[in-house]
Amino acid sequence: MTAIANVIGGRRTTPSGDERYRALNPSNLSDVVSDYAFSSAEEVEHAVQAARAAFPAWRDRGAIQRAEILAKAGALIVSRAAELGALMTREMGKPLPEAIGELGYAGKVLQFYAAEAQRPAGETLHSGRPNVHYYTLREPLGAVGLVTPWNFPFSIPCWKLGPALVTGNTVVWKPAPHHPLCSQAVMDALLEAGLPDGVVNLVHGGADVGAAIVRHPQLPAISFTGSTPVGQSIYREVSGRLARAQCEMGGKNALYVHSAADIDKAVLIATEGAFRSAGQKCTATSRVLVDRAVAEAFTDAFVTRARGLVVGDPMAPETFLGPVVDDRQFGKIRQHIQAGIAAGLHVAAGGAARPDDGGYFITPTVFADVAADAPLAQEEIFGPVVVLIPVDGLEQAITAVNGTGYGLSNTIMTHDLEAAHRFARGVESGVVGVNLPTAGVEMHAPFGGWKGSGLGLPEQGLKIIDFYTHWRSVAMQFA
Repeated sequence: MTAIANVIGGRRTTPSGDERYRALNPSNLSDVVSDYAFSSAEEVEHAVQAARAAFPAWRDRGAIQRAEILAKAGALIVSRAAELGALMTREMGKPLPEAIGELGYAGKVLQFYAAEAQRPAGETLHSGRPNVHYYTLREPLGAVGLVTPWNFPFSIPCWKLGPALVTGNTVVWKPAPHHPLCSQAVMDALLEAGLPDGVVNLVHGGADVGAAIVRHPQLPAISFTGSTPVGQSIYREVSGRLARAQCEMGGKNALYVHSAADIDKAVLIATEGAFRSAGQKCTATSRVLVDRAVAEAFTDAFVTRARGLVVGDPMAPETFLGPVVDDRQFGKIRQHIQAGIAAGLHVAAGGAARPDDGGYFITPTVFADVAADAPLAQEEIFGPVVVLIPVDGLEQAITAVNGTGYGLSNTIMTHDLEAAHRFARGVESGVVGVNLPTAGVEMHAPFGGWKGSGLGLPEQGLKIIDFYTHWRSVAMQFA
């Protein structure tokens, strides 16, 4: 069993907290991937001070040199995609092709932000005063805290680390406890690429370690991805101490099948969005709104497809969806399914767990003819469960889409251009798709939710650079 180590100030040390974590392969519960201690409060403090000590030299190193390290680290991650993809599959259950795809994306994200060092870092402005040279600069904030989730163990850390580092900040990073070896692989790539000691400090741990980072008065910014209740609590905490917070949170994403949709394509897109990664994406399709004119045709085809999906070993090429990540997630999803059944909802497909397979497997589950205000249509499930909601036209669909506390990603399936534009204008969400899955992002575009799905600036793209920097205006009279 590989040793689990923090990386603080460039030194690898065994975490020494009282709480321990036992990480199991979710597709084979007899396979103990790691068994390790969480970090102590003292280790969090050491990580913060190491990041603060490393900040002046990293800031002064210059963006081009910082970028060269990020680009090298990104290339290393891409080159190791097959090996690290298999590790990800073992640690958190993502099917191997999806895991390998994530590695490619993660590496390219680091390279994308490395390229940003070639852009201007400020502007030259005219002054109303004589002989005054006026210009602006971006300046890093200092040491920042990053708290990342388990569902994308490489890409989400990289899309936080990339902009934080290229702009000259140093980092204290707490990943989710489920995949410590994946997190260490990210650190290995950065250090191998030449990252100086203390610029990124990895501390393993659970909620207490995350809370210590969030509350630390010497961290001027916190970026978090996770559940909505936790994100809202973090935003209040960080804002209360006059620091910056950026929280990407949950979703209850809808795909609307318009009467002018290609039904076969709509079935394919709904299946991809709902059941890839066992539905464990904040952008996963959790609701499908269907115009009554096409509801029967869509429902029959979608249910047939869901029943035919292969659930099993995430290393096997024929597997469409593997296990959910752990016992807690397994139990939570089963409770949602059982609550739907108890409420009298019609299970059109799935509805069963498969604990006898030795893993946390749940069959793709479809509830049909669900009311838009039913609990299953309102609450984030984060699993392979989707509800079908009949609607009478575009306006009712938009009302239903907007009728939750979330606003992350919603999409419409249609050949009607006017309907597409009206949907894109009318839905309350940060991401809108037309004839595309609700799940799926591109690194150069802002990604973030409205309402209970996001607080602060969106991630990815160039807007996030504003989160990690101050503006400085300089006026210089030269005569």
